[in-house]
Amino acid sequence: MADKQISLPAKLINGGIAGLIGVTCVFPIDLAKTRLQNQQNGQRMYASMSDCLIKTIRSEGYFGMYRGAAVNLTLVTPEKAIKLAANDFFRHQLSKDGQKLTLPKEMLAGCGAGTCQVIVTTPMEMLKIQLQDAGRIAAQRKILAAQAQLSAQGGTQPSVEAPAAPRPTATQLTRDLLRNHGIAGLYKGLGATLLRDVPFSIVYFPLFANLNQLGRPPSEEKSPFYVSFLAGCVAGSAAAVAVNPCDVVKTRLQSLERGVNEDTYSGFLDCARKIWRHEGPSAFLKGAYCRALVIAPLFGIAQVVYFLGIAESLLGLLQEPQA
Repeated sequence: MADKQISLPAKLINGGIAGLIGVTCVFPIDLAKTRLQNQQNGQRMYASMSDCLIKTIRSEGYFGMYRGAAVNLTLVTPEKAIKLAANDFFRHQLSKDGQKLTLPKEMLAGCGAGTCQVIVTTPMEMLKIQLQDAGRIAAQRKILAAQAQLSAQGGTQPSVEAPAAPRPTATQLTRDLLRNHGIAGLYKGLGATLLRDVPFSIVYFPLFANLNQLGRPPSEEKSPFYVSFLAGCVAGSAAAVAVNPCDVVKTRLQSLERGVNEDTYSGFLDCARKIWRHEGPSAFLKGAYCRALVIAPLFGIAQVVYFLGIAESLLGLLQEPQA
């Protein structure tokens, strides 16, 4: 049976649904990834992903793990829409006489889509990172203030908690960035985002295609659903780990607030150089397993949504009265 053609509206709806479900399921792990990547050796707040999540729940409550999720939930659908529409456009431009695209051309189409996607991805990540990392910085300052007060009092009296600083909101951050830096403020780290997302596509698409092909029975034109699901998970995780060094640099560059005694950076190369010099090469893999745990379910969930044809069912229901 030939692959069925899926309409663009169905692709957009399926992509949006997959993104919304995926963000809801794995966002706490993404928060842990951001905090682990941002902490520097001088002020280590968290020893691991589980330690980060436990401390976050204790200090900020259960919903503290979802700080910044609203930004992702709001922008994930247009992000998917741009990516899918751009991918369709590039595939059409690269195809000849309706023939199937070769693997290099599929990679090129995916890279073009990833390049267009950063229009939404960069400001989304910019805002999300500030909201995710605010709890780490607040906790660090609270601990240092308590230690300073105990030292001043000779350690004889318990410290009095200072009032918590107000947490920023996405609206407030957007307004401040636009007022102080213009539209460029929302696109800080654009180059690092491109250096992460384009190589991700280069690794993911051919790896997924080959793994998916390996599991296809000789008598079938398509691989079984579970093969596509596993291929998506494995390829997504491998690509995520492969580009993690660029993700670490991107996260550091896009973080506006710094903890006490933490380095500041003037650009991609300056950031990479300081991380290598002060924290060693292993720092480029900070949060790598968290990112793999985020990406694998996202691609798996996307496969489930496309396999079930949720958007096609919804569009069919809407068109039934007119039939």
